[in-house]
Amino acid sequence: MISTSTLYVLIACEESQAECLAFRHLGHVAYSCDLQPARYEPAYHIQGDCTPLLAGSTDFVTQDGKKHHVPKWDLIIAHPPCTYLCKVSSIHMIIHGVLQEDRFTLMKKAREFFFLCLQANCHYVAVENPLPMARAQLPKPSCFIEPSWFGVKYTKKTLYWLKNLPPIMPTIEHPKPKSFVHSSRGKYRSRTFPQVADALAQQWSSFILQELNNKQL
Repeated sequence: MISTSTLYVLIACEESQAECLAFRHLGHVAYSCDLQPARYEPAYHIQGDCTPLLAGSTDFVTQDGKKHHVPKWDLIIAHPPCTYLCKVSSIHMIIHGVLQEDRFTLMKKAREFFFLCLQANCHYVAVENPLPMARAQLPKPSCFIEPSWFGVKYTKKTLYWLKNLPPIMPTIEHPKPKSFVHSSRGKYRSRTFPQVADALAQQWSSFILQELNNKQL
């Protein structure tokens, strides 16, 4: 029996590289992909449209200009933009009783991309988003987490839609967390806390490796 110890991981729609680096620190081959440049490691980042990668492409060029090929994606974690899907933005959908057609069109496009992520060509898939507006008609999420479950001093309810993956289990509860939404602004609000990234990297990679190695017995 040949034991599998390394996973090939794609983190779609991530420029902060929190999750990419968390998997890298565990010895896995992980890459982030986003329209924006990498925050830390260009050698681990694919700057551009992630659609071909979600469809199963394993040939790509990283931000440093080098070409790569991986055998397959063992895990895809996607963070599709939530601006036009989340519940808090629903106040912009109807103004003075009138449906804003441009906003509705953007919501439909965001919904299509969400499902593209959820249906990625990979056995193990996780899609992250905040609470969606009812009008978006997204499926029921598999689970949710709070950063405070992992020692972070903030709360920020985050939902996950999972394919063949277990929910992330809490590690260290912070005793007195405060709302992150009211303590932050802009794109920073959507980034993954390092403690959360470490937890999901450790728990999901362990789960997948155990399943893959059991199949080889």
